[in-house]
Amino acid sequence: MENYEEILELVVNRLTQPQGSLQKKVVPLGISNRHIHLSQCAVDKLFGKGYQLTKIKDLAQPGQYACKECVTLAGPKGVIQKVRVLGPVRPETQVEILQGDSFKLGVKGDVRLSGDLNGTSGITIIGSKGSLELTQGVIVAKRHIHMTLEDAKRLNVCDGETVSIELTGSRGGTLNNVIIRAQANATLECHVDTEEANALGITPGTCVEIIKNK
Repeated sequence: MENYEEILELVVNRLTQPQGSLQKKVVPLGISNRHIHLSQCAVDKLFGKGYQLTKIKDLAQPGQYACKECVTLAGPKGVIQKVRVLGPVRPETQVEILQGDSFKLGVKGDVRLSGDLNGTSGITIIGSKGSLELTQGVIVAKRHIHMTLEDAKRLNVCDGETVSIELTGSRGGTLNNVIIRAQANATLECHVDTEEANALGITPGTCVEIIKNK
């Protein structure tokens, strides 16, 4: 029989897939802690002129990586040390904190999508060779799902659409106001932060189901 191995693999994959999962809009979950994205100008001020960030680990999204470098965030009420820098450099510096961090630092944590920085709080960033005063750029990341345009078509959603997600487990539940971020180059993954994950008792790699809002 021609293509026997290919046919066998398709049959095995279908039989081993959890019952009902073929009909469900299931995506893997990624959990984000506080971190910072820096512009090259900010890198120069914090670590020295012409400094290049040091990659230590690739992240799920293509081209994104964790860096060896960390910074200290200083607000009117307190500081948070060892905040991880993520690369590569961006046109504008963006600080992503947890909601609880806003009380410790004494800054407002606006819930925004990445890149939506107008009108957000500023903060002081301290590096190994200098400091930087941001006039804006502090956000609490809005829940979102990265996917390709092909993923969006398969899952019957579109870029910018707001959906809900269902999480299983002993402390599972439903999270609303999750934004679809569909683009040409992406890895399918839902992002929530560590506070949300801890509240629901979920871990990285957990799968969540997309629920279309009516």
